[in-house]
Amino acid sequence: MTLLHFLQSNARWLAAGALLSFLSSFGQTFFIAIFAGEIRSTFDLSHGAWGGIYSLGTTASAVAMIWAGGLTDRYRSRALGTCVLAFLAASCLFMAGNTNAWLLPVAIFALRFGGQGMMSHLAVVSMSRWFVATRGKALSVAGLGIALGEAVMPLAFVSLLLVFDWRMLWVVAAVIALAGIPALLALLREERTPQSMAEMDQAAGMSNRHWTRNQVFRHWLFWFMVPALLGPPAFNTAFFFHQVHFTEVKGWELLSFVAMIPLFTGVAVISMILSGWALDRFGAARVLPWIQVPLIGAFLVWATGQTLLAAALGFALMGMTQGMQQTLPNAFWAEFFGTRFLGSIKAMAAAVMVFGTAVGPGLTGVLIDAGIGIEAQYLGVAAYFVFTTLMMNIGVRRAAPEL
Repeated sequence: MTLLHFLQSNARWLAAGALLSFLSSFGQTFFIAIFAGEIRSTFDLSHGAWGGIYSLGTTASAVAMIWAGGLTDRYRSRALGTCVLAFLAASCLFMAGNTNAWLLPVAIFALRFGGQGMMSHLAVVSMSRWFVATRGKALSVAGLGIALGEAVMPLAFVSLLLVFDWRMLWVVAAVIALAGIPALLALLREERTPQSMAEMDQAAGMSNRHWTRNQVFRHWLFWFMVPALLGPPAFNTAFFFHQVHFTEVKGWELLSFVAMIPLFTGVAVISMILSGWALDRFGAARVLPWIQVPLIGAFLVWATGQTLLAAALGFALMGMTQGMQQTLPNAFWAEFFGTRFLGSIKAMAAAVMVFGTAVGPGLTGVLIDAGIGIEAQYLGVAAYFVFTTLMMNIGVRRAAPEL
């Protein structure tokens, strides 16, 4: 099947996946962090306090994902997606209207759970289950939604902040999320399989088995993957979360900095498409262990570079890993552990990743308050990704013969 024929034959379902990914933007750190300066000023918060609030809300969403993520094994994407979009819109309105600092963790929980948690989870589980032989292509196309969000949302909303109050922009976000409901219902008038569960079209994993979540949790390969699952969400999130502080340290204009995010997105899209092709051609086992190598370079550049050109190089390197993250880890769970219980398995992995997004901003904020500079921290982050790369190589290569 040619790429054009694949896109034409599956346009409805691919567009639904991309839409879900795009609308997850309102719960992603790259969007919430735009308002960090206004939120800290409004509620009189230090870097550490704001990071702690963000970590608390995000940790709670990670715990909730362990249970809620399994709903994708029971309900159609059409129905579940509608409910999650309504919840996400309500979360945006809650953020817009909140005037109490003690309710900020609740607002962050709702945004992170609805957007970064369930919307992203539903998109990748649907693609992984609906497509088998072309899973890499499907995940790549669906990932274009989040890439579009990364490219458009920060630049658009930072520009709007120059004119409108930050609370009004959260109302705008709620309206956009609500507008996604009729679009999703139209795209999924029919699901690609009789049920989202697609029990007659399941692909087995290692040892020709369909692994349950408890079995995956007890398997050694899962624990070899945990550091790699935690790393990008933790430190990529911390990078975007503290972008205002980072640009102040470097002496850069925030608008000039966020104007480079489309470069990050463009590289991520190219990387995502190429990794989808590589996934279908070679399988996750041969490609996955190397996906975090570019992050080593990205954080080294950000730690030592002092010009916007260095910032651009860092964005390009991060984009390489970001693109591969949209396809390879999601396909890994289906390839190694099967698709019958994929929703529950992916929910467990998503909880680890969401927990990583909780740890990164909080840890970084505390270290900033303690006098450990952001540039020194990024040297440590680069060393961490050397460690995760070694762990993935050992774990995946040891488990691959069981496929």
